[in-house]
Amino acid sequence: MKYLLLIYGQSAEDAFEVGDQAAWDRFNRLLETRDAWRGSEALTSASTARTVRVQNGAPLVTDGPFAETKEQLAGYYLVDCPGWDEALELAAYIPSAADGSASIEVRSVLEWQNQS
Repeated sequence: MKYLLLIYGQSAEDAFEVGDQAAWDRFNRLLETRDAWRGSEALTSASTARTVRVQNGAPLVTDGPFAETKEQLAGYYLVDCPGWDEALELAAYIPSAADGSASIEVRSVLEWQNQS
């Protein structure tokens, strides 16, 4: 089953600057060893975000994230593992989570069935 490990921090930059590069390398090797890594990306600051809503059939674009929060989504890992227990275990190994500077939201990915 696939899970998104969503990394939230005070800023996008801070969530990935915590700890040394070696800690991130060890985490990435752990994912590779378990053949769980399906993708990952770091995101730019929430101040660069745009939000799109459709009103009366026309898109309305506003600057900034959808919601004002103290923490912002800094990046994610997409992992494939047998179940929640392993997904939560992997989330706890993320270096910025391990030292308490970021929180990790774990969400299962909805598996769509092709209805053709």
